Parts: sequence; C-alpha cells; structure tokens
Amino acid sequence: MKSQLEYRELAERVLPGGALGTRLNPEGLRMTIASASGSRIVDVEGREWIDYICGAGALIVGHQHPAVVEAVQEQAARSMHQYGALSDVVIDLAAAIVDGVPSAERMIFTTTGSEATFYAMRLARAFTGRQKVLKFEGAFHGNHDYAGIAVAPAEASPYPRGMPFTAGTPDAVVDTMLIAPYNDLERLREIVMADVEDVAAIIVEPVQRIIKPHPGFLEGVRALCDKIGAVLIFDEVVTGFRLTYGGAQEFFGVPADLATYGKIVGGGGPVGAVVGKAQLIDQAHPDRKGRGQVYASGTLHGNPLGAAAGLATLALVREPGFYQTLSARTEHLAGEIRATLDRHAYPAIVETVGSLWQILHMAEPPTSYTDLLASDRTANVAFDTELMHNGINMIAGLRRFVSSAHTDEDFEKTVEAVDKACRTMKGSR
Repeated sequence: MKSQLEYRELAERVLPGGALGTRLNPEGLRMTIASASGSRIVDVEGREWIDYICGAGALIVGHQHPAVVEAVQEQAARSMHQYGALSDVVIDLAAAIVDGVPSAERMIFTTTGSEATFYAMRLARAFTGRQKVLKFEGAFHGNHDYAGIAVAPAEASPYPRGMPFTAGTPDAVVDTMLIAPYNDLERLREIVMADVEDVAAIIVEPVQRIIKPHPGFLEGVRALCDKIGAVLIFDEVVTGFRLTYGGAQEFFGVPADLATYGKIVGGGGPVGAVVGKAQLIDQAHPDRKGRGQVYASGTLHGNPLGAAAGLATLALVREPGFYQTLSARTEHLAGEIRATLDRHAYPAIVETVGSLWQILHMAEPPTSYTDLLASDRTANVAFDTELMHNGINMIAGLRRFVSSAHTDEDFEKTVEAVDKACRTMKGSR
C-alpha cells in the first residue's frame, strides 16, 4: 500500500486540489481512508477516527454492518447492474420505501438525492404548468443549478431573489427560483402571493441543516400550497428513515405531495428516490412518452447493489425501539458535551434533532439562516478542527450524525476531545 504522502501527491495530480468534491481538510488532517468498521475509520497509516460523518448520514447503522455487507455480497454474486429490466431486489426496495412513507402512493428511482430534488421540481412544474419554485434561504437541496440558489450566502438574501452558490449558473435559472427565510410564514406568504400564478412548488428541508421548524411552520407551508394549488416537496434526503421510519412526515405529522430521498434508502449505495402521490409520479409513466411525459431515467437508477444495501438497512432500522434508542443516545452525548462546555464556561450550545447534533457558537438555538450568519462561524470551524485533531471525524461547521454503531467508549472519547478543544480555544482567545 502507498504511504499517505504518496497518495496525497497522486490525488493532487489527478484531482482538483487533491480533494473529493469541495471538501479539503486542513493540513495534518488530509487522511486517505483504507478501511472502516462500525463507528471508526482508519487511514493508510493506521490512524483511527470516530466517524460522525457517517456517509453524510447514509450509514445510520454504521460502516460495514455485517447484515448489509452480506446482502451486497449475495447480490453481487447474482447481478450488479440493471438496465431496461427490473431486478427483484429493486422492486422489493421500492415497495419498502412506498410502504414506509406517509402519503406515498408511487415512486421513481434516482441515483442520488440531488437527482431526486431535480426530478421533484420537474414533476411539480409539469403538473402545475407553472415555472417557479420557492426554496428557503440556506437550504441545501443538492448540486444541480436549481438547488444551488441561496445555499450559503455571505449575507441575507434580497428576498425573493437569491444569489447562485456556484459559478456557471445561468441567469434564467436564478429567475425561476424564489427565496424566503425559513420559519417565517408571514414573509413566505408575501413572497408567494406576489407571484402566486407562477409558483409550481415549495421545497423545504423539514429540519433545515440543524434548524428545527417552529411549531405550526410546516403546517403553514402545507396550507399555503393547498391554497394556491402548488406542490409541497419535502426534501427528506437526510431526515428520511432517520428521524423515524416514516421520516419527517411522520415525525412532524405533516404530509407532503412529493418527498425526496437518498442516503439511508441506499444503505450507502447509489440510490435515491422521489416518492409521492400517484398523479404526480405517474407523469413519468412509460406510456406517456410523446404525450407530456416527465423524463426520469438513468443508467444507475435502481442499482441492484445499492438496493440490496438499502433493503438490509431498512430491515435493521425497523427493529423495535431502534429510533427511540438512537435519539436517546444522541441526547445523552449532547448532554455530556453541554456539561463539558458549561464546566469551561465556554460560549457554545449543542443542538440536536433525533440523531443529528452540532456544536454552535451562539447563545440561543438558531431559527433561520440569518441566525447562523450572526453566529461565530469562524469559531465553529476552529473548534471542530480541534476535535478532528483529537480523533473525531466530521465536516467542520456542519451537523453530524450518530449511528447505531457508536458506543459508550466513542462518546467518552468524544467528550474528552471536546474538553481538550475547550482548553485550546480558550487559550487562543
């Protein structure tokens, strides 16, 4: 096996910045992963980290769960790909997803969560005959142009217009997206009613990053969509099958017209989905080709390996008490971290929703993206970087995930890392 330095030099030669996507760890933390198991990842030099990235939330049962590995191995021996015909395991996964999601009647497969939100917007525009989609400031709905408006602006957006997150975004795309502040029903209604005849859909992360919805907010969005004849899209790529088996729709008791999924439904494999009402999903019916069909197809849609991993994962999370235990353990970890922050009189809070958690340098829980803008984001990243130097794997400044594979020892080591980070940060101020 090559050394870490050799891998880094090779990565920098063949990948932009030697990075995968946009994530580039600071110096000293640019590991090359050799293996993973349970809650831990190990690099090519044998260094070990407790992993709270968990495949960006996909690995709710941890890395290399034996049941998932066995399912993938068995599927690989049968077939690794499908195109033009359905595999049995793919049909079984589709049924498991539809049966598990409140208000779902039908679904289409995608390869990623990003594709899922793209297709959901396309389905909504086709169904309503309208052009515009409203998203909330600071929400992340994937890597396509429509999703990439007002994702992480440096200052509050000039509602209802948002700025593109990425270079190369056409102006025409910007013009089709409306932006509103999360958790502000009054402002949302003003923006929507000013353009009411052209709003096809409202897409929302039920939990936006780590921001909880105010009581009545999601219900208000649902009522507004009903009032104007727009499609309500829940982006459940993260919350789906994580907050509960039925995702945010079950957790908050608010039904969506369409919902998008990824991550957990593929068990770490290349699987996403758009789920919803039959009249919306059936616009992609093959018999409609040439008659207003919504095109939704891809070479890796319904990948059998991902489907096998997803089915095995969904079977594990259906075990009695799975979600209650996972949430309780997450809150236990958060409580230990809060106690450590308090002991140091350190100016940060810990936010949790289900098995999501994050340390934020602010006095009160955030209710919108502008609240996060007002927090000490530089300190957020610096603190998280200290945790990473002490054996905790995360994306600095972003939420993290607890899996069922995390142990009491993991939590103890995490709290120790928080203690060290508090000492380091206080000494540098």
